[in-house]
This record gives sequence, C-alpha cells and structure tokens, in this order.
Amino acid sequence: MRPLATRTPYHIFASNVEEAALRQFESALQQPFTLRGALMPDAHSGYALPIGAVVATAGVVVPAWVGYDIGCGLCALPTSFSRTAVQQVAGALFKALYQSIPVGFAHNRADTPWPAAASLPASPFLRQLFGQGGLRQLGSLGSGNHFIEIGHDENDRVWIIVHSGSRALGHAVASHYMRLASPDGKPREGHFGFNVSQRNGRNYLQDLAFCLAFALENRRELARRVETVISRHCHGAGDWSRLINRNHNHAEYAHNLWIHRKGATQAEAGMAGVIPGNMRDGSFIVRGKGHPAALWSSAHGAGRALGRQQARRTLSLADFTTSMQGVVARIEAATLDEAPAAYKDIHQVMAQQHDLVEIVAWVRPILNIKG
Repeated sequence: MRPLATRTPYHIFASNVEEAALRQFESALQQPFTLRGALMPDAHSGYALPIGAVVATAGVVVPAWVGYDIGCGLCALPTSFSRTAVQQVAGALFKALYQSIPVGFAHNRADTPWPAAASLPASPFLRQLFGQGGLRQLGSLGSGNHFIEIGHDENDRVWIIVHSGSRALGHAVASHYMRLASPDGKPREGHFGFNVSQRNGRNYLQDLAFCLAFALENRRELARRVETVISRHCHGAGDWSRLINRNHNHAEYAHNLWIHRKGATQAEAGMAGVIPGNMRDGSFIVRGKGHPAALWSSAHGAGRALGRQQARRTLSLADFTTSMQGVVARIEAATLDEAPAAYKDIHQVMAQQHDLVEIVAWVRPILNIKG
C-alpha cells in the first residue's frame, strides 16, 4: 500500500486496502483537527470515512464519522440451553422468531416499554422525534447485515448473538446533525464537525448518548425475545449477568482524545467484545488488548469483499446454498448479498489483529435470522 499524504500519525492493520478507502482515510487525516488515525483489518470504503476507521480529534466531533446507524453493534448472551436440544428444534425456532420479531423496515404494532428513556437527557428535537413512534422500534431487527444468530462454542455452550442498531431513530438523528454541520444545510459526505463546547456539539453528543442507549436496549429486547422463544422449546435460560455489549459506530472522549469509531469495535485492555464473520462462519467472542496504535480498537467484523450490487451480479445462489449447509437461514436470492463469499475471510481478519484482541470463543451458527 502507498504511504498516505499526511503528517498525522496513523497505523493500518489491514494487509490490503482498496484505493477508495485509502483516499477517504487520507482525507480525514488531513483535517486540521485530526490528531491520530487507525484502519482496522476489515476496512473498506464507506460514507465519509471508511468502514473500519478510527480517528481521534482535538475538541471536534464529526457526525458523518459516526454515520447513520448510531450505536450499531452486537450483544452476545451466553445461555444454559442444550446445543443438541436447540439443533433438534432449529426449524421451529426459525419460524417462531420471524413471528416474534419485526425485520427489515417493519416495526412493532405497539410500544415496547422502556422506562429509562424518560430520564435520559435529550434535545427537544430528539424528544419530539422519539415520541413519534420510537418505542415501536424497540425489538425490531432491521435489514442488511443486521442479524440474530443462535450458535454454539467449542464447549457446546449456546449463545444468542444480536447485531442491530438505533433503527430509524438513529438515522433521523444522524441526518439532522449532518445537515446542521454541512455548509449548505444538506447531509453531506464530508468532514464537517462541531466544536464540542458549542451548542450544536453539546446537543449532538447528548443525542448520540441517547441513541447509544436506545441501540443497546433494542439489542437487549431482541435477545429477550429470542430467549423467550427458545425457552418454549428447550429447558434453559440466558445468563444475563454475562451479557456482552459492544457497539461500533460512536464517538467518545477517552485517553484525552475524541475518538470516532466507524465500523470499529472498542477494545480496551480486558474488555469483552464480539466480532462477527458471516452467516456460515459465525462470530468470535474476544477480549481486548488495549493497543494504543489502534486507538484501543479492533475490527467490527469480516468486512465486505464485494459491494451489495456486485455480490448480486456475481455470486451464485447454488454456491450460496452449498456454503450454508448445516445452518438454518434465509438462503435465497433476496439474501445473496449477505452470502459468505460477499465477505472477507474472517479467519484472516482475526489473524491480522492478534495484537488487538484475544479470541475467547468461536461461536458457530445453528440458525441465522436476517431481514
């Protein structure tokens, strides 16, 4: 890879990064308020920043560097359900989960209770927006690479893993602040930020925190619904005291820096995390190593090898079907862009970040739910 045209310190942990992603990262590093940057092993081009980018600033927060799905991330819940019992009823669980959980653009017909929302600080804009159906979005999955997975690790422990974010609420909040930051009042792909001590910056950080809490509650609600469905068919329960939550779209103040993570997972020393691969290869439970050059981060997944349209054009449904043998999932033309071949090799990605995280468990899928 070519050296980047910047004096800002940076580190690239990926072995091969497409030129479009390098240009995006280089442009972010050239901003006067940028102090440091890192690219994770799953990096590929995105919106404003590459997916897999981590950028630290001095007193500036950039909404486009967090992105539209504020707080998108993963929860992993270890359970006491029997692997054998779950595998025996996987087909029934698959059908029941689609009946219990809205996917794609669907929401719940009624509000899902979330008492904590009333006490969370929020701007008048967000409070009004949230009152227009925010609670109906809780417990809905979304589409694209969002998923629910039931799998097992090397010790046959069954895990519930949820990948979802802040749904339409987060998208609307991101759009609002990207418009405010943009010079022409439109949500632009660019490096337009707020001073964190000024009103727009303070409001964005407050509403960002609300969306992070909302995204976490959404994943918890999804995991609760999955646990309920499994418990109707199998004996056992989730170990909620060991729930892992880690999001990968946020900005935070840490280590005396404003750290933006766009498709990158916080990986402080000893911090538990979840890194998914694809529908076939499952997810990894990890423990962070707190690498300063990575800005205390790791990859957030395998990273796409093919864009969605490219995957639909070039991948074979027959090959997709063959690659998914043994996993109960939506294996059809509508999910071809989520086929394992559309993603980078997760095992190579994990090997490239052995200095960033330690693998604790490899959770292999029994069934996978997608929008």
